[in-house]
Amino acid sequence: MIRLFNPQPRVQVLELAPGLRCIVLDDVLLEPETLVSFAASRGFEAPEGNLYPGGVQGLSAEFDQRLRDLFWQHARGPLGLRRCHAAYVRLSLATTPVDQLQPLQWLCHRDRIDDDPNAMFAASVLYLFGDPALGGTRFFVPRLPANELAALLRDAERLPPAAFSARHGIAPGYPAEDSPYFECVATVPAAWNRMIIYDGGGYHCAAIDRPELLSGDPATGRLTVNGFFPCRRQAAARFT
Repeated sequence: MIRLFNPQPRVQVLELAPGLRCIVLDDVLLEPETLVSFAASRGFEAPEGNLYPGGVQGLSAEFDQRLRDLFWQHARGPLGLRRCHAAYVRLSLATTPVDQLQPLQWLCHRDRIDDDPNAMFAASVLYLFGDPALGGTRFFVPRLPANELAALLRDAERLPPAAFSARHGIAPGYPAEDSPYFECVATVPAAWNRMIIYDGGGYHCAAIDRPELLSGDPATGRLTVNGFFPCRRQAAARFT
């Protein structure tokens, strides 16, 4: 079997805010350049069913399983997980210019909303670019009451960009650190061959502060491997 992942990555567990943990793994892949070359040899397609601002492509079943194994090894304890049901993995390349973003893309987001308190939709991002100015990942908490936040998100989904901007005073662009609607509680910087793992049910976004650096070339652009893991929590896993 091909050895894809470093058996001994450097590991940190960050307490970003009460109830919000992030696992940071450095030196994750043994040969990350190979994956960048693979991405460059394949075409990227617009994602179906989500608002990722760029193109995506799938990876092999073996890679998906190995990433799931790595996720489980390092996330089970810190995130208080009991079971991982599946792994959904893709290569992603952020390319969308600011003037083509939709209002929902101007805001931070959650990957999945689940009313079951024992469920967690965990996520991972593996950064495959060397320029940290392309941006890491930001984490947020809402400033608004739940009903006002729901109204904001409904407007972002249904209103044209100009109307949404006029109503809420939000200019087109990738989400900034702070706004009247969300408080940024942490930004985890990107680094070559670094992977982060977190609860995708919390508000977060890519920290793209310099969108002019985005590129359609996987060798120089904001190339990532994104993983999504539907899980069950341990009964006592409630961080305070």
